[in-house]
Amino acid sequence: MKTNKNIKSFDTHLTENYGNVGSKTRDKFEEEFETFKIGVLIQEARKRQHLTQEELADKVGTTKNYISRIENNASDIRLSTLMRIIKDGLGGNLKLSLDI
Repeated sequence: MKTNKNIKSFDTHLTENYGNVGSKTRDKFEEEFETFKIGVLIQEARKRQHLTQEELADKVGTTKNYISRIENNASDIRLSTLMRIIKDGLGGNLKLSLDI
């Protein structure tokens, strides 16, 4: 079996492309990636529950367009809206952690 010697760890990739941990560029990437993950998590949960974006939007009092923008990382989301989507729309609980 051949191995590719050009394969790098994800951390090495991030360092080479976005700088060291703590740099402005790396911090910006990591912040945007967290926002992206939230959208993906909402989309996956919505699909598991066989809900359309419009059905989820109706449950939480927003629009299909807004749900789409969240799922596609095109919109910032307020914490209160995120909590409504998770609790009222998806029947879940939001757990946050803080790393300092």
